[in-house]
Amino acid sequence: MQQAVVSVVLLLPLLSLPAHAQGVSPVERRIIEAVDARVTQAEALLERVVHVNSGTMNPAGVRRVGEIYQAELDALGFTTRLVDMSAVQRGPHLFGEREGRGPRVLLIGHLDTVFEEDSPFQRFMRLENGWAAGPGTEDMKGGNGVIVLALQALRDAGVLDDMNLVVALIGDEEDTGDPLTISRRDLVEAARRSDFGLGFEGGVGGRHSATVARRGFTGWKVTVTATPGHSSLIFKPAFGFGAVFELARILNGFREELEGEEYLTFNPGVVLGGTTVDFDQMQGRGTAFGKVNIIAETAVAAGDLRTVSVEQRERTKQRMRAIAARGLPGTSATLDFEDSSPPMAPTPANYALLARLQGVARDLDQGPVEAVDPAERGAADIQFVANDVGAALDGLGVVGDGGHTVDEKLDLGSLPFMARRAAVLIYRLTREER
Repeated sequence: MQQAVVSVVLLLPLLSLPAHAQGVSPVERRIIEAVDARVTQAEALLERVVHVNSGTMNPAGVRRVGEIYQAELDALGFTTRLVDMSAVQRGPHLFGEREGRGPRVLLIGHLDTVFEEDSPFQRFMRLENGWAAGPGTEDMKGGNGVIVLALQALRDAGVLDDMNLVVALIGDEEDTGDPLTISRRDLVEAARRSDFGLGFEGGVGGRHSATVARRGFTGWKVTVTATPGHSSLIFKPAFGFGAVFELARILNGFREELEGEEYLTFNPGVVLGGTTVDFDQMQGRGTAFGKVNIIAETAVAAGDLRTVSVEQRERTKQRMRAIAARGLPGTSATLDFEDSSPPMAPTPANYALLARLQGVARDLDQGPVEAVDPAERGAADIQFVANDVGAALDGLGVVGDGGHTVDEKLDLGSLPFMARRAAVLIYRLTREER
């Protein structure tokens, strides 16, 4: 039943949540002009932060990038703090806050990239046709640039002082520190005090897209034990089927019984089996020892589970547990789950916020904005706030290509394009009634 409900929400015609065009006001025209006046400075800031390596496992580099953005927020009158995350072996988060009137808007980015200090990909480089390459240009130093440029334009237009805003630039989005109770504590606390959450990850669907839903990430591990013995005795009542056959049954059961549900995916990323198994789940690697004439005593598989709602996640866990519990003779299995990023469900409130964004885009003559299929998106920090704010959107950052690879690049023209849209949206949201 839930599958049908999810589908209906995702396919909800956007016209059912109208965003009536109101035209650009004189104040909003000043905001747009202020964005355009700062494009050169915004590109220079982007080049500066890209040249500082801030791979997740380089806490010092994450701190240096955080300090650069901290200076920008300080200049805008934010009260800022770098939140130490050494307890989870990560670089700090940067938070900045302004107290004003009206609804509070939480703006989310991140400081870290997937490119560590030993990566050959370290420099910003301008390309032809208005593009640029470099580590984090798209994911997501470009998105941070949209946040800063939008806020600067709001200040230059004389409206920033009235706003109730929180900026959260997270230091470990690409490889979240454990436990989450520490690494996401301050972000969740900020969300609980906010009315809207806006994430500035890149626009997967280009300039004319936004994200109303993202699938959550849950890790799982199956461990099977069985009775060892000479291989000639397999299938006999005293020895049973062995660990490898049982693990194969479980994985195939997942495929046969769970495959095909909308927005649900599950993948066994690593499998080991033999007489003895040594598996390091944190590193995603291990070793197995066995002989072809010995019934395997141990088998392990680990993978991920991605779901679009908490209900879908919990229901799928129950089905997986039931499959694992059936057990071939002579075997036993345990199935463990570890929830990481929670799902961001496609709620009516998120679609209503998308409608507001569509209205801004129409007033700016930017064309349509469509919701991205959640199957096209991975996990992001917006998911940790989506259940605590009144409404959330993501994908409001720059447009690029090749993210998480040495081919990562950015459409520089999307930086002011998205900043105009973001600045006007923030302006309008902060003037609504709570």
